[in-house]
Formats: sequence, structure tokens, C-alpha cells
Amino acid sequence: MGARQEAEIVACIPSLRRYARGLTADAARADDLVQDTLEHAWRRLSMWRRQGELRAWLFGIMHNVFIDGVRARRLRDTVHDDDAIAAMPVRAQQSDGLEVRDLDRLLQRLNPDVRAVLLLITVEELSYKEAARALDVPVGTIMSRLSRGRERLAAMMAGREPVTPLRRVK
Repeated sequence: MGARQEAEIVACIPSLRRYARGLTADAARADDLVQDTLEHAWRRLSMWRRQGELRAWLFGIMHNVFIDGVRARRLRDTVHDDDAIAAMPVRAQQSDGLEVRDLDRLLQRLNPDVRAVLLLITVEELSYKEAARALDVPVGTIMSRLSRGRERLAAMMAGREPVTPLRRVK
């Protein structure tokens, strides 16, 4: 690996930390997720095809590492209801304000796939195409997850549970 590639990866660390913090809502778990992501990236750097942005590739690795961790915790834990959400650690940063804390708590209630799309598009400012590449899903899936995520988040912020309309499938 050249010094240029190393510098590009190091430059992505602040974005990776923000995304990890949004996914986990816990500073220590976020740091672990960034570390695991960077380890995977170093080992697989030869697999990066230089198609698209390195940052999107790294976000894709982070998403996969995070989802693998979620799946592993589900296998270990026997709790499968809202008690698991209530047991999640809340960040201790009082200076961030109540609104940010509430937003973090609400983000954690979203499906991890929807939360990932919201964070990549709104916080990290990836294009739909870059987010689709990072998450390895079609652009249309990104658009629908973003729409559902925004609707659900807005409803929860307004203090009401979102109603998912029943759709007829042929």
C-alpha cells in the first residue's frame, strides 16, 4: 500500500467515526466498529476496484461489520422486544442537548438498514448511487428506505407511532 492510499484512508476516519456513532449510539462501541472496519479495509485493500469513492467503500465495509455484529448479538440475546431498545446505553454527553439525545434514541429505534441509509445520505452526504454501492443494494431500495426512515423518524419526533399502511401485493 502506498502513502497516498494510507493518507486517503486516514482522511476518512472522522466520517467513519460519525457514521459508527450514529449506528451504535455509544462512543466505545463506535470506536470498536471503526477499528474493526479499518482492519477489514487494510486486509482487503487489494480488492478495492477504484470504482467510486474510497469513503463509500469503507462505509460499505462498516455497514457489513455492524450488521454482522447485530446478528451475532441477536443470537446471544434472548430478548427480542422493546426492552432491548430501552437497555441500550444512552450517551452521557449532557452538553449535546436534549434534542440530539432524543434524536439518537429515536434513530436507534429504526431498523438498522433504514438507519444506515439515513446516516449515509443525510449526515455523510453520500449520493444515492454511492450509498447504494456502499450498502450493496439498488438505488431504488436506498430511496424507499430513506423515505420510510424519514417518515418514521418524523412521526416518532412528533410523539406518535408511525402507521404503516397495508399494501396489496399481487
